Amino acid sequence: MNDGKRTPWVVGVSGASGTPYAAAVLRGLLAAGESVDLVVSRASRLTLLDETGLSFRDAHWREDLATWLARGADGKPDTFDVSAPELSDALDDVRYWAAGDLAAGPSSGSYPAKGMLVVPASTAAVAGVALGLSKDLLQRVASVTLKERRPLVVAVRETPLNGQTLKHMVTLDEAGAVVLPASPAFYAGATHIQDLVDFVAGRVLDAAGVPHRLYRRWEGELGGATPRSD
Repeated sequence: MNDGKRTPWVVGVSGASGTPYAAAVLRGLLAAGESVDLVVSRASRLTLLDETGLSFRDAHWREDLATWLARGADGKPDTFDVSAPELSDALDDVRYWAAGDLAAGPSSGSYPAKGMLVVPASTAAVAGVALGLSKDLLQRVASVTLKERRPLVVAVRETPLNGQTLKHMVTLDEAGAVVLPASPAFYAGATHIQDLVDFVAGRVLDAAGVPHRLYRRWEGELGGATPRSD
């Protein structure tokens, strides 16, 4: 892709549980031919290691990202073949920015971007963005996204929610963000963990207007996704 016309989605991964959601969103963006700028918080690296056993290192982020995206939510290889030529080319259009780099491109409103997807979003990330703290690059880019009136989707992953977090979520909504709790649905006929993960990832991409085929959409037919025995 021509860098002069490159307008990426920024994906921010915070330290909340739910790193498979982030992987599914990234796979969906790349499959749709979208450019991606990636910000992985320090806390999310610990969560990724705990949930998947995988490391994410600044010096080896390309290899670590490819390994992560090739892994399904159950720890088994996913059908997403990162070695396929078209997907390998897509990975070449991913830019990674360290969470502590507050001088990174996306930290400025003059940097071209379509918007930002924070997935999963911890309550700390929600609070930081709602209060405009900009304590790391993820929070800074989210604040820039809001001030530039670009789409911001915040996939909150926490339960139960206390009153303060609910107030922060209302603040984000009033500022123009889409607050999207990571709440999987079951009407799409899920039979595996990955199906539930893909449903949430699909809803994130829906909110961003990115086409995908991650889940079966509701068509008004009760039991339409339920396997029937003859």
